[in-house]
Amino acid sequence: MRQAEISRNTLETRIRVSIDLDGTGKATLATGIGFFDHMLEQIARHGAFDIEIEAQGDLHIDGHHTVEDVGIALGQAFAKAVGDKKGLTRYGHAYVPLDEALSRVVVDLSGRPGLVCDVAFTAGMIGGLDTQLVFEFFQGFVNHALVTLHVDNLKGRNAHHQCETMFKAFGRALRMAVTPDIRLAGSIPSTKGVL
Repeated sequence: MRQAEISRNTLETRIRVSIDLDGTGKATLATGIGFFDHMLEQIARHGAFDIEIEAQGDLHIDGHHTVEDVGIALGQAFAKAVGDKKGLTRYGHAYVPLDEALSRVVVDLSGRPGLVCDVAFTAGMIGGLDTQLVFEFFQGFVNHALVTLHVDNLKGRNAHHQCETMFKAFGRALRMAVTPDIRLAGSIPSTKGVL
C-alpha cells in the first residue's frame, strides 16, 4: 500500500495531506489559492496519484507560508508512501508542451535533496499565486521528499502556460520514477544498496 497521510501544524499554517501513489489521478484540494490548487491538480492527474490537501494559512499576509508548507507536507507524504524504493524505476523525466510553452522536469529518488529550477516567468502573479512561490513549493518538496529535481521552462510567453507545463511535467516525471521495474526484482536501484 503506497499511501501516506501527513499533518503539519505551525503558527502560520495547518495542513493535512494524503497521497496514494497507485491512484487514478483524483484530487481534492483546498489551499485558499485557486491557481495553486489548479497546479496541484496537475500533479495528481498527470502523476496518476490520488491527492487530498487541506491547507489553512496566513493568507492575509501572503501566500508564502501556505505554498511552502504544502510543498513540505507533500514531500513528507511522498517520502513515506515511496518507502524503501525497492524495485522502483528511480529516475523519471517528462517534456510537456502547452501551446507556446514547453517545460522539462527530471527527477531522481536519490535520497538527497537537490533542486535546480530554471524559469523566467513572464508575469509576477498568476491569479492569486505569486510566481516566486513556485520555487518555494519545489524547494519544500525536495527537502522533505529527499529527491533531486531539475525543472526547466524551455519556452513560454504566457505565465499560466509556463507554470502549467512545469507542474504537468513534474507529475509525469514522478509517475515514471515510482513505477516498479520488474527487472530489478525488488532490489534497491543503486550500487550503494541504499537510497
